[in-house]
Amino acid sequence: MTALIAQRMQDCLDACLTCMRACETCAAACLAESEIDMLRECIRLDRDCADVCALTAQLMMRGSDLYAHAARLCAEACARCAQECAQHVQHDHCLVCAEACRACEAACRAVAA
Repeated sequence: MTALIAQRMQDCLDACLTCMRACETCAAACLAESEIDMLRECIRLDRDCADVCALTAQLMMRGSDLYAHAARLCAEACARCAQECAQHVQHDHCLVCAEACRACEAACRAVAA
């Protein structure tokens, strides 16, 4: 493994863990908001994204041959979650989540390439 690939994998792992935390935080905060009906899709995508980030991180940590497949799925989940969260500009937790998702999407695409 080259140093560049190793660095990309570490960056992806770090981004997945950061994104997972941001998504879980966002989902919990959305559940506490008064306008929960308009946040249903956000919560669903937060949970999906957090789960896929966790799986991707686990596969990378154990050196699974499936990590690149998981990274592609993770990039897609992150893109969808970022798009939804970015619509809720009135909620800081959504904006933080969207930023973490975009960073994770980029890191996952770099690893999956």
